[in-house]
Amino acid sequence: MPAPTPSPTPGDNRRTAEDRKALEKDRKVLGRLSLPERTFVADALRTETVGGVLLLVAAVAALIWANTPVRESYESVRDFHVGPAALGLNLSVQHWAADGLLAVFFFVAGIELKRELVAGDLKDPRAAALPVVAALCGMAVPALVYTLVGVTGGGSLAGWAVPTATDIAFALAVLAVLGTSLPSALRAFLLTLAVVDDLFAILIIAIFFTDDLDFAALGGAVVGLAVFWLLLRKGVRGWYVYVPLALVVWGLMYNSGIHATVAGVAMGLMLRCTTREGEEHSPGEHVEHLVRPLSAGLAVPLFALFSAGVGVSGGALGEVFTQPETLGVVLGLVVGKAVGIFGGTWLTARFTSASLSDDLAWPDVFAVASLAGIGFTVSLLIGELAFAGDPALTDEVKAAVLTGSLIATVLSGVLLKLRNAKYRRLWADEERDEDLSGVPDVYEQDDPAYHLRMAEIYERKAAEHRRLAEVTGGAGVEHDGPA
Repeated sequence: MPAPTPSPTPGDNRRTAEDRKALEKDRKVLGRLSLPERTFVADALRTETVGGVLLLVAAVAALIWANTPVRESYESVRDFHVGPAALGLNLSVQHWAADGLLAVFFFVAGIELKRELVAGDLKDPRAAALPVVAALCGMAVPALVYTLVGVTGGGSLAGWAVPTATDIAFALAVLAVLGTSLPSALRAFLLTLAVVDDLFAILIIAIFFTDDLDFAALGGAVVGLAVFWLLLRKGVRGWYVYVPLALVVWGLMYNSGIHATVAGVAMGLMLRCTTREGEEHSPGEHVEHLVRPLSAGLAVPLFALFSAGVGVSGGALGEVFTQPETLGVVLGLVVGKAVGIFGGTWLTARFTSASLSDDLAWPDVFAVASLAGIGFTVSLLIGELAFAGDPALTDEVKAAVLTGSLIATVLSGVLLKLRNAKYRRLWADEERDEDLSGVPDVYEQDDPAYHLRMAEIYERKAAEHRRLAEVTGGAGVEHDGPA
């Protein structure tokens, strides 16, 4: 006869309830971030938002410069060549911006991805599934939309990758301008999407936009990367060691025929992003903190300045919606991105044990998915690579990227504004710190010290109200007495 099952003790019941609560939290899609992750995301997005505003200013300046009587000066500056020809680096200013400055942007993206994989939310395969699936669907569907439009209209299929990229800096700048208090979980979702997006974008560039390979230069770049990795492993410090080496690796990668930004991603992925005993921040986080302002505040805006300057007129904008290549880009960004990311997120929740956070609704996910249709920096870069032999079509595709990004901005702005009152309430709940501990109250609910601090605060308030009641009561009695 089997032994009877012992009844659970009150402690066991409490533990079961806690485990059930933790399991339920893990199953939530876009739930509240952990405090360290929230702090990291807030710092990263703050820099990206400032960079995004500068990016907007640079893009507007480029459009004005290229559509005024002084447009010839824009073209002369953009096409001016500088650099050592003996090293194969006599490049135009535009190419220096696209191949050189964007390497810094992708270097930061590489560090971000490495941190997410080893220390962030992507470390847990269950948590990583959502943004990865959403990002892949958010790249596959726009490419499919472009291909369908191209096949139907008889256009070139070379630009299938143009609408696949999301510009996180531009998207966050739009959020800053709109003043939308988007909850941190949605902001982190957007940031992670863009990081995964950047990784696959650089893979697309490396695989599909490499024609002729110089194996000697490529071998030299690989050796340089190996030296870079060994120095990191040995704990060698000093910017004066790594910066010259990084420039050599970049130059060799450029001459190999593979897009030079691949070198930036590779070096970013090599940095250690986990802390060791005695370290407050990992080397990757430290370097990212130093380089991110350079990327967001200088590299990306300068790239936009020399890439976004296309002629804009009523006729040119009309042609965006009539040519299959440009129409495919617009529909890919506006429709493909929104449908792909939303669909990938919904499918993940539908066919796994995950469910949407109680604080959010599916329209919130669709609004963020629409915001991801702002594909500026990398889309412009891929457009230049895809139609490098046709300058006229390159400019038309750039105009399509600008048009699609503008439409996605307006659409997502309207959707986010409709939900902004709810977002403000959620944001206020996330930021509330009544005990003035420096940690939001929502992260201290399981800390007894927090509740003791709050009890002391309320006791002081109660004592003050009792004192005021006595004072006002005494005044009332004196006032109501006989004259």
